[in-house]
Amino acid sequence: MGILAWIVLGFVSGLLARAIVPGGRSMGCLMTTAVGVLGALIGGAIASAADVGELESFYDLGTWAIAVLGAVLLLLVLGAIGGRSRR
Repeated sequence: MGILAWIVLGFVSGLLARAIVPGGRSMGCLMTTAVGVLGALIGGAIASAADVGELESFYDLGTWAIAVLGAVLLLLVLGAIGGRSRR
């Protein structure tokens, strides 16, 4: 995948992960994209290590599922580390 595909994959998977994970974190487009791209890398590494799948093609549904699940995992870990914010 090219850099533009990674950016689009990251942004969309970051948006989906933010919609799935409760907490309503406030983050902009760049942070959402970063969470999605890092989540895709984490999900790809876990899936590859478990021999379940890998990030192959932009048009593959498995690639999108791995990216979203990795981003969800990343948001959950960040939420556990950061705790709840006080307002």
